[in-house]
Amino acid sequence: MPKKKSAIDHLNSGRVPHIVHMIPRGAPGSAEAKGGAMVVSSPAEVDALIRKLESGEVITLDDLRAARARRHQVAVACPVSTAIFANMSARAAEEHRALGVPVQELTPWWRALCKGGFLNPKLPGGVEKQAALLLAEGIRGSPLGKQLAVYDYEARRPDRLMEND
Repeated sequence: MPKKKSAIDHLNSGRVPHIVHMIPRGAPGSAEAKGGAMVVSSPAEVDALIRKLESGEVITLDDLRAARARRHQVAVACPVSTAIFANMSARAAEEHRALGVPVQELTPWWRALCKGGFLNPKLPGGVEKQAALLLAEGIRGSPLGKQLAVYDYEARRPDRLMEND
């Protein structure tokens, strides 16, 4: 029986981004694209963008998608694959942590938030671990309804990534 691929294997798969010119009606991102093209990024590309975040900075999955769409000069980036690749990046970082890779060399996955600044329960360790890692950088997650959110996430977005990448 073949060995199950690790998140690190997936991250280093060599997959490359590709453009979908004809988005099927009803597919995720199709309404947002308004007839335009959509990029399906790659795990490595999403990981590379998250790695550019410095301590105290955060980005939302929608920000990641917008940056990928700008980079590839298309209307949108696929919402499903971007979320999957961000999760894959986080799991690979935790696999690297378990292998003894120093924290400063890990992808800072905890800096990637959901829409509205909400913490992501699907990331390794859930919102509790993400909140603790953010708090260690001076970013407080506070209850907003039943979920934790970073209230000042918009002020913590790095302009250099929003405009240039």
